[in-house]
Amino acid sequence: MKTLETPCYVIHKKELEEGIALLKSALEKNWSNYMVGYSFKTNALPWALIQMKKAGFHAEVVSEDEYDLAKYLGFSHVIYNGPVKGKRTFLHALQNGAIVNLDAKRELDWLEEVGIQNGKVGLRVNFDLEAVCPGETSPGEEGGRFGFSYETGEWKWALDRLTHMGIKLSGIHLHASTKTRSVAIYRALAQMAVKLKQEFDLKPEYVDIGGGYFGGMDNRPKFPDYMKAIREELMAAYTPEETMLIVEPGTSLITPPIEYMTTVVDCKNTNKGRFVVTDGSRSDIDPLHGKSSYFHKLLYNEGTEYTQTPEGRPIVERQTICGFTCMENDRLFTAEQRPELQVGDHIIYQKVGGYTMCLTPLFIRYFPTVYAEDGGEFTCIRERWSVEEYVRKSDLKAEG
Repeated sequence: MKTLETPCYVIHKKELEEGIALLKSALEKNWSNYMVGYSFKTNALPWALIQMKKAGFHAEVVSEDEYDLAKYLGFSHVIYNGPVKGKRTFLHALQNGAIVNLDAKRELDWLEEVGIQNGKVGLRVNFDLEAVCPGETSPGEEGGRFGFSYETGEWKWALDRLTHMGIKLSGIHLHASTKTRSVAIYRALAQMAVKLKQEFDLKPEYVDIGGGYFGGMDNRPKFPDYMKAIREELMAAYTPEETMLIVEPGTSLITPPIEYMTTVVDCKNTNKGRFVVTDGSRSDIDPLHGKSSYFHKLLYNEGTEYTQTPEGRPIVERQTICGFTCMENDRLFTAEQRPELQVGDHIIYQKVGGYTMCLTPLFIRYFPTVYAEDGGEFTCIRERWSVEEYVRKSDLKAEG
């Protein structure tokens, strides 16, 4: 076990490549005319983005900053989504061959104002997915806020407005946030794509089904399961020869290969139990503090090696694993009936690549080191932030 500066993230390159290969294989088998747009918002670590570009994936972005980052890193193909696109990058994207999925009425105003009639324009649809898949959507009965509503007629209104401007609808965007990530969700999205095509007599160049898939987890759907279901539903009105399928994975690709490594720095016994303090934080693997458990493994430092089965250590009924911050709720999990943890031991959290690095706060400590592991070799791909990075571009001149 190589000694790394902790806390740190470790990206296992082989596991990332295996996930990429599985996705490509599932798409090739089920819908050979496809495009993959990697979700920047899920994890925009430059090293990871470069790996996605090498895999032939496009950039799926939802802000001016993400759009500029994609261009800075050399992505030649961009899918521009979301309701808060900037006008500058919105127009640049349309004029430079990007796929732009409209999600706000002001975007229609920009199109009319500038008079752009070229470019690939899609419309994101908002429909009552909760009614089709009860209990499965993130917003539940309150309904989602993204896209143009099918039920109220706003989607048709937006379509008619595009037609009035002489702009041909290039695609349908259907991304939805769900709690279950079930295959049934993607069947429902594909069915909606069929319904819109038939009802409005459309000939879209692409159907963008979005992201939100499971990835790298046992007893959960995998890419072949999702793509098979999508194909079965789309074939009612589409063919691969005429229509491209776009998918926008994020968590399914980047969550499985990333671990977060911490070191035990102190242990305290109180009248309430044993508290194990680490140099990591819950905020680095669960920024919203919404999870109740984490995939993890304990590595006990036995002097010359690390082991998961130490000899001679007493079994402790309950050990509460804590982070370094001064917040009492910085508690990660409780180890029950496990060998006693001691200073120098490691706790490694697995499958933590999605929505962690991008949401990690600059609270008490700055961004941790990130390593890439490839064939047992570790390379630092992002150095730990220091005060120098933190104060960069700040005005440090005293006033008065």
